[in-house]
Amino acid sequence: MRMLINSAETVVADALRGMAEAHPELTVDVENRVVARRDAPVTGKVALVSGGGSGHEPLHGGFVGPGMLDAACPGEVFTSPVPDQMVRAASLVDGGEGVLFIVKNYTGDVLNFDMAAELADEEDIRVARVLVEDDVAVTDSLYTAGRRGTGGTLFVEKLAGAAAEAGAPLDRVTAVAQRVADASRSFGVALGAPTTPAKGGPTFDLPADELELGIGIHGEPGRERRAVMTSAEIADYTVDVLLADRKPGGPVLALVNGMGATPLLELYGFNAEVQRVLRERGVTVARTLVGNYVTSLDMAGCSVTLCEVDDELLRLWDAPVSTAGLRWGR
Repeated sequence: MRMLINSAETVVADALRGMAEAHPELTVDVENRVVARRDAPVTGKVALVSGGGSGHEPLHGGFVGPGMLDAACPGEVFTSPVPDQMVRAASLVDGGEGVLFIVKNYTGDVLNFDMAAELADEEDIRVARVLVEDDVAVTDSLYTAGRRGTGGTLFVEKLAGAAAEAGAPLDRVTAVAQRVADASRSFGVALGAPTTPAKGGPTFDLPADELELGIGIHGEPGRERRAVMTSAEIADYTVDVLLADRKPGGPVLALVNGMGATPLLELYGFNAEVQRVLRERGVTVARTLVGNYVTSLDMAGCSVTLCEVDDELLRLWDAPVSTAGLRWGR
């Protein structure tokens, strides 16, 4: 196993220690596994808390900061954080206007965030919850019932985060988050399997001459395997699947996302093909984000997320953000 780690047992704690050293604008509680804005709680502001298994960086800890999340709870690799983490995070960042939990639709995450909301209520912390279930590839998988939460999570965290930063109340921030979650659709493709520190090898077998269409961010199986396709062919397939599920009536945000091991040279080339297909299908792209944002350790591959927006959501997207993983306008 060739990995830049000390041991599988300490990989998350070591990463959090390194994050703390690199980002003094954050408070990183390594022992209790909470990453928060250093200026939290921000009085009079709705707080956003999210989290999930580690291995998807920069999601979620890399999106903590002004304009996005107030706190994130990292679990072990591909494993949900526990309710105690979530309650601790909510207590740390609650500025008196309530806390919004943003939850990807995986069974462990859903159960633990629901339990955390009940515990937070006992501490007089007002909590709302939005579930992200944007992956159109499959219904039900190894990790969840229903659709998986993937790249649309970034859009929810950014747009709801901007609304909260602007002073919107909890019901309004929740409505924005729900609207974005409802408008987002994602589809992923694997060119190679990820390697988890605990396993020390690929999590599934994918022959060199095949790829998997509709893969999940934990390496869950997709719709089908095919012989290796060109970037243009993958873009045609992916965009058509997305538009068949939800054809936008207005402009979209487009996320062309790497799964961890795909270089920007390839992602930008793939983005050119995605943009071509969208133009051919009559879809207007308002903004595009290209890079590794919602990853699966060292998986080779990509995903595409589309979110229909109007002028209000576009203003929220363009609003300043200052996090380790996403930054503009400041």
